[in-house]
Amino acid sequence: MKSLEVFALAALFVGQGIATDRVLTPESLVSKIRTEELERNLWNLDRIGKENGGNRAFGSPGYAASSDYILERAKTRFGPEYDTTVQYFDHLYNEVREIYVTGPDGESVDVISLIYNPGTDDGPIKAPLIDTPVDDVRGSACFEDQWEGIDATGKLALIKRGSCALSEKIKLAKAHGAVGVIIYHNLPTPPNSATLTAESYGLLVPVGTIPLAVGQAWKESLGAGEEVVVELYVDAIFEQRKTWNIIAETKQGDPNNVVMLGAHLDSVQAGPGVNDDGSGTSVLLEILTELRYYEGYPNKVRFAWWGAEESGLVGSLYYTSSLTPEEADKIRFYLNFDMVGSPYPDYQVYIGDNDADKIGASKLLQSLQGAGKNASYANFGSSSDYVGFLELGIPSSGIFTGASITTDPCYHIACDTLSNVNLDALTVNAKAAANAVAEFALSLDGVPPRANASINPRSKNAIRAQFHKWKRAAATAATQKSCSHKGNILI
Repeated sequence: MKSLEVFALAALFVGQGIATDRVLTPESLVSKIRTEELERNLWNLDRIGKENGGNRAFGSPGYAASSDYILERAKTRFGPEYDTTVQYFDHLYNEVREIYVTGPDGESVDVISLIYNPGTDDGPIKAPLIDTPVDDVRGSACFEDQWEGIDATGKLALIKRGSCALSEKIKLAKAHGAVGVIIYHNLPTPPNSATLTAESYGLLVPVGTIPLAVGQAWKESLGAGEEVVVELYVDAIFEQRKTWNIIAETKQGDPNNVVMLGAHLDSVQAGPGVNDDGSGTSVLLEILTELRYYEGYPNKVRFAWWGAEESGLVGSLYYTSSLTPEEADKIRFYLNFDMVGSPYPDYQVYIGDNDADKIGASKLLQSLQGAGKNASYANFGSSSDYVGFLELGIPSSGIFTGASITTDPCYHIACDTLSNVNLDALTVNAKAAANAVAEFALSLDGVPPRANASINPRSKNAIRAQFHKWKRAAATAATQKSCSHKGNILI
């Protein structure tokens, strides 16, 4: 009898040990986040880029392969722990299949394209340059008064990059008669890609972006009264393509109290996007992998990998524009992770001007500072996937380590590969994210309901209007595709 009692007691302790191991604590989840697993994800995303034309952009085979990588884990292997859905939507796809700029002496000039760059449909544009004033304070060629006295009819406008949206510069150039634009970079580093946005479709002239030194040399020649004739060629296609978001959420937890975290899955066409945003993608994937071992936490955790972010936050805005007021009310906090492995990191934690945002931001900041990092708060901007959540009044925060020449020299260019990631920064940020997720999964005490617990109609309408602009641009492109100079347009 005694031996049976001892056996039963031992079995009880074993059972309690297993149960204890499955009880979520911030410390236990943080301890499971490992650098080698984060790096393994990045290696695979880098490989996917290399095997698919050098990028993982939306509408491309690289994006489809990246999605398969996420879904194999979230939906296939982890199906018992997560409900995973794919949210499809259509968006205007642009691909520049060839671009070149030839200088006045026939020399080939380094040039990159911009996303949604119109093609030179009737062949190369060969025309003299016309100069525009440089204004590094307000932004060069950003405002109508800066074009006073400039007749660009039949010419290529030479414009310095910086300050305002590139599309605004190009629209003004077109309004003043320019047949194309040559934008020279505002930094001595190689120029990087950016989006002109789908809503600008049909409103712009072709553009090539060249290095600072070349643009300055041409500007100097123009200032000396010389004629500078340049040739610009852009072979571009536009068409509507299907893309998607991936949403995975824990089966357990209160569906009325959701903590959500997101990262964009796509890259620019110029490179594989291993820091931007393979780093955020990897952070989410590792938290998803380790959180599945725990049981009993009261709040639901939802993960989102956004599509077409590089084309203008399209996936996250589609998601937020699709939420009903009741669905939006259930998202108690949103955490965004975009570029969290910059090679020379500046640890920035997003925060708004309200106490609700600070509840999550303070968790991230304290974790980073506790790890010995010089982290600080930074204001939200308008260039990442938190935008739609902020517009709906959902408390939000996130981590960002920088996209400048000093923090990430490979931002939006081909060298954003595995070698472009600071693994220590990535690990520290992943652990900070895991800590915040675990704390929120356990308790949302102190997090107020979304403002008035109902969607501000103006905010909701603004989100919908933005996406509807893109839909209209896509519909127009479907009937008026930009000509391809290299055979049939591929769908």
